[in-house]
Amino acid sequence: MIIEPKIRNNICVNGHPLGCAAQVRTQINYVKARTTFESPRKVVVVGGSNGYGLAARIASTFSSGASTVGVAYERPGTRSKPGTAGWYNMESFKKAAEKEGHQAWNVNGDAFSEEIKSEVLEIIRENLGEVDFLVYSIAAPRRMDPETGELYSSVVKPIGKKFTSKTVDFLTGEVREVTADPATEEEIAHTVKVMGGEDWRLWIELLQKGGVLAHNFLTIAFSYIGPDYTKAIYREGTIGKAKEDLEENAEDISKLLEPYGGKAIVSVNKALVTRASAVIPAVPLYIALLYKVMKEKKIHEGCIQQMYRLYRDYLFASTPANVDDQGRIRMDDWEMRADVQREVAEAWQKVTTENLGEFADVDGFRQEFLRHHGFGMPGVDYTRDVEPDVF
Repeated sequence: MIIEPKIRNNICVNGHPLGCAAQVRTQINYVKARTTFESPRKVVVVGGSNGYGLAARIASTFSSGASTVGVAYERPGTRSKPGTAGWYNMESFKKAAEKEGHQAWNVNGDAFSEEIKSEVLEIIRENLGEVDFLVYSIAAPRRMDPETGELYSSVVKPIGKKFTSKTVDFLTGEVREVTADPATEEEIAHTVKVMGGEDWRLWIELLQKGGVLAHNFLTIAFSYIGPDYTKAIYREGTIGKAKEDLEENAEDISKLLEPYGGKAIVSVNKALVTRASAVIPAVPLYIALLYKVMKEKKIHEGCIQQMYRLYRDYLFASTPANVDDQGRIRMDDWEMRADVQREVAEAWQKVTTENLGEFADVDGFRQEFLRHHGFGMPGVDYTRDVEPDVF
C-alpha cells in the first residue's frame, strides 16, 4: 500500500516502515562517524521506540557496542494497516544492530506492568547475566497501577488558574491564542502517578530483587524545565509536578543503589519536537522560535546529538559530570544561554501569523515532526508500494 501520514489533532497515528528505517540509520551514522568511548555494555532502555529513548539506545550500541533490551508499547503493522512509528523504529534498530554483531532484544508491551518487567528480567538473566545501565524515557497517556489495577490518565494543564498564551498550529502556520483550564487535584495526582518517578523506582527495585544489578550500576531519567512562557503550562503545571516527583525519586533510587556503588541521575534536556511536545499549548511556538535562533547560532541539537553529547561529555567522561545545585545534568545549557533566550523573547513578542517565517522555523518543526514518524526522509520513495507488516 501507499502509506501517507495520518494526523489527528496534531498527533500522527501511523508510521512509514522505510522512512523509519531511514531515520534510524541516519542516527546510527551520526554516532558511527564520531569518536567511540567506553560506556556500559549491558543496557535496558524503557521507552526506547522514539525520541530520547531511541537515541540513547543507538548511542549505547554504536558508540561502545552495548547489548541492549528496548521496551516500548507500540502497534505492529499488519497486512492491511500500518503500525506505529515506534514499532518500525524498534524493529529497524534491532535489524541494524544485529547486522553489525550487536545483541538486541525488543519487548513490546506495557512497561508499567509486572508482566513486562518480569519478561525483561528473564532476558537479562538468560542472556546478559546482569545489567549496568538503565535509561528511563517513558511519556505515556495512561498507567494501570500493577498492585490495585486502577487506571490513571495524565493531562497537560496549568495548576491554580487558567493559562492563556500564544501558540502555533505547526501544520497550518496559524499563530493564535490558546487557553487551558486549571487541573483538578485528581488530575494532578493522576499525572504524577503516570509521569512521575514511581515506576522508574519499581523497575530498579525489580532488578535489584532479581539479582541482576551490576556493580556501579547507573540509571538515568529525563526532565525539562524551559522558559517563562511555558512555565505555567509545563514546569508549574501538571507535567512539572510529575517531573518534580521524578527528580525526588532519583534521590530514593540513589540510596537504594549505594550498596552497588551506583546512582540515579536526572538529565534536564533541551526542548525538542516530540509526539508529546507537539500538542502542549504554547510549546510548539516556543520550539519553532528556539530552533531558528539556535540554528542561526549553529548550536541546534536533535535527540541523537543530545544523547551523544550527554554520554561523551557528562555520563561517561573521564572527569565527573557537571551538575546543578539539585544534582541534575543540564543538557539544556545551550538552550538556556542568555543570548539565546533574549532573542527568543524578542521574537515571542513580535511573532504573528503574517510574519511567522521571519521569526520562527516552523518548517523545521513540521519536518522534524514528520520525520519522527518516518515521513519526509531524504532518499525514500513515498510513492512506492510497501508492505506495512514488513517486520
